[in-house]
Amino acid sequence: MAPPAMEALPPLVTALYEAQAFKFGKFVLKSGLSSPVYVDLRGIVSRPQLLKQVAEILFETAQNAGLSFDTVCGVPYTALPLATVICSTNNIPMLIRRKETKDYGTKRLIEGTINPGETCLIIEDVVTSGSSVWETVEVLQREGLKVTDAIVLLDREQGGKARLQEQGIRLHSVCTLSKILEILEQQKKIDTEMVGEVKKFIQDNIFVNAELNGTVPAKKPLKELSFAMRAQLPETHPIASQLFRIMEKKQTNLCLSADVTEAKELLHLAATLGPIICMLKTHVDILNDFSMEVMEDLKALGKFHEFLIFEDRKFADIGNTVKKQYEGGVFKIASWANLVNAHVVPGPGVVKGLSEVGTPMHRGCLLIAEMSSSGSLATGDYTKAAVKMAEEHSEFVIGFVSGSRVTQKPEFVHLTPGVQIQSGGDNLGQQYNSPQEVIGKRGSDIIIVGRGILTASDPLEAAKMYRKAAWEAYSTRLAV
Repeated sequence: MAPPAMEALPPLVTALYEAQAFKFGKFVLKSGLSSPVYVDLRGIVSRPQLLKQVAEILFETAQNAGLSFDTVCGVPYTALPLATVICSTNNIPMLIRRKETKDYGTKRLIEGTINPGETCLIIEDVVTSGSSVWETVEVLQREGLKVTDAIVLLDREQGGKARLQEQGIRLHSVCTLSKILEILEQQKKIDTEMVGEVKKFIQDNIFVNAELNGTVPAKKPLKELSFAMRAQLPETHPIASQLFRIMEKKQTNLCLSADVTEAKELLHLAATLGPIICMLKTHVDILNDFSMEVMEDLKALGKFHEFLIFEDRKFADIGNTVKKQYEGGVFKIASWANLVNAHVVPGPGVVKGLSEVGTPMHRGCLLIAEMSSSGSLATGDYTKAAVKMAEEHSEFVIGFVSGSRVTQKPEFVHLTPGVQIQSGGDNLGQQYNSPQEVIGKRGSDIIIVGRGILTASDPLEAAKMYRKAAWEAYSTRLAV
């Protein structure tokens, strides 16, 4: 179902701003951080109409999400009046969670009629790390209640949604802090400089530690966020989100570089190794017997075994040319490849041209920020330019082909080619690094392996070995 009517948001944001629910400047938060924005909805209890308006849009969000529940509990204290209005208006039983146990009477943390086995919906005003919601969940669950969903007015986009998701709690928000900033900027209540300052604060302070009771944001978000959490980030591209979910579900961050020249061998590799890879990389122009029927078969195998298809085309021309190369010609790459890649040498036109074809088809693009060949010129300022281009075109670019992590932004995925169990090189300038080096030390996400698997006496066993090594390196990195 559709989210709350978007036309209702601007007047609500205006009313909240006028009620000083959003303050901009310098504020010290509970965590000790200095923040350029402070969100405080406690004052709306003195504005009955605004209180009712917020309660209505929260309830509408629950209805639009198709949620079924028996009772409602507001996170103390700001959400308590909101939960009260929702329950009294809609004739729903309510529970009250205390922050501390009374030292007299029943000494209960939950007030109201508790029926174990019933489902309780949580109401919250603002979510940052998710800790307050989780504390309420734990108390309710100890009483035998089922808790699967929480409704929040504002998601500050600092990791709370992803952290709650990992604990089995779905967070449904009326709006995000980014949307609030957008509306207030349009209304000329804040300037572009302030918007940038707040967004940078959010980016630099994503809560990622495994324990939801923690209050310290990670200094290096990417090293801490799991693939599952990164899939939930609002900035993550849908294709990247799909990839992260596949990786988490199958516990694999292995991409097979299927550089073979016969269609039969390509399909055999996809069928045999499909269950243990997250992605299959092709060089379609080296196939001696290419046909669209072969690519349809490959697409079907990708869907069945849950892996993405990445055509390593390395587009490197003006926008008009790459658009034609991507969409048409003999290969019609956009019709079957989930992902393609491009050099940044031509400038942003190469991405714009590809995007005009790929975006409507729900495709994604990787930019080549570094290369694994000896003497590569893709270093330094070139790499920085690739990162900047990706950030400016994140509606289509989902990450990078690189030898290491080139940005700390967790929504971008990093793939590294030139990986073998033993480090070394060949006589054509290819430099190989081990999975432990690439994933564990350099911070990449996915290893791309070709010859290490294809030339093995038993490719399946070799692929299993690479998969295990790469996943263990990732797991070790998470634990640090």
